[in-house]
Amino acid sequence: EVQLVESGGGLAQPGGSLRLTCAASGFSIASQGMMWIRQVPGKEFDWVATIDRDGIYPIYRTSVKGRFTISRDVAKNTVDLQLDDLKIEDTAMYHCTTRISSVDYRGQGTQVTVSS
Repeated sequence: EVQLVESGGGLAQPGGSLRLTCAASGFSIASQGMMWIRQVPGKEFDWVATIDRDGIYPIYRTSVKGRFTISRDVAKNTVDLQLDDLKIEDTAMYHCTTRISSVDYRGQGTQVTVSS
């Protein structure tokens, strides 16, 4: 069974940092591209970052480029999202997602709140 479990969210001040982790099970992240997305209540999901299945070409939405870093640990089967220089507008529920055989999987998410 495919499972994605996010952790690491919390409260941070503007300019602060958090590190989110997505623990995957039921498949190997070495064979899948992985994404982080986020959602503010009442709004649609926004894509944040993607790491391809080779782990070579991360891509980011413009507003987080240079502040967020996506990475993976194949041995641990985890995908991380390092959030630096956080801004109030980064407040959201963050989810990791992947698509396997045309099926989209998404974890329950971890809340990131940026406030002074």
